[in-house]
Amino acid sequence: MSLQVDVRKLDVFNKISKEGARQVAASLSQMTGIDAAIRVAKINLLAVEDVETHLGDDRRVGIHVELTEPPYGYVLFMLDPRDSKRLAQLLLPGDDAGADSGFSEMERSAIQEIGNIMTSGYIDGWANVLETTIDMGAPAFTYGPAHGIVEQMGGWPDENLAFVLDSEITAGDTDIDLSVYTFPQLHDLVALVQQLDVDTDVREDTVAAEGLTDG
Repeated sequence: MSLQVDVRKLDVFNKISKEGARQVAASLSQMTGIDAAIRVAKINLLAVEDVETHLGDDRRVGIHVELTEPPYGYVLFMLDPRDSKRLAQLLLPGDDAGADSGFSEMERSAIQEIGNIMTSGYIDGWANVLETTIDMGAPAFTYGPAHGIVEQMGGWPDENLAFVLDSEITAGDTDIDLSVYTFPQLHDLVALVQQLDVDTDVREDTVAAEGLTDG
């Protein structure tokens, strides 16, 4: 199958990531009872070798999930360890094990639970724009060097491109930097985009989503 897409549909790729981010904030608000907003600083479609550079090799917390329906592939949420602890505090107020220490079982559980909600919301956002359903496996929590987290995910996918979304979540007085790496099977993603109706969907794609701003 050709990877060519009607030029009028190119904005769909931008809308997919924005809607996914909006759903992350909505899901987090519902789960914690705290109003959450997400500011998207940048959305890029990067070559895999550039994704490796973007990841770096510092210690990170990763939450990854496999998509079991088109467009298949993986979604990987990456957070700084300190930000991950702040995220855990949304569910575990007052149970601070220390910013520089490892993660307690309760913190790991809280982060994985929040990660489950955020990945579900993000994938639901993709599904909404693509007018389909996208099932996924169970999200997994990993802590360590960034490249090691990718290995835990199953290694680098056999694709040349990935979506990278850099964003900041604000929940109450907590600010959390979040990077989302989406490694779809490109042929399957393009097939879904090609099925969209140009006249209706492109007009809607130009409308700004509530609770989400560009940096």
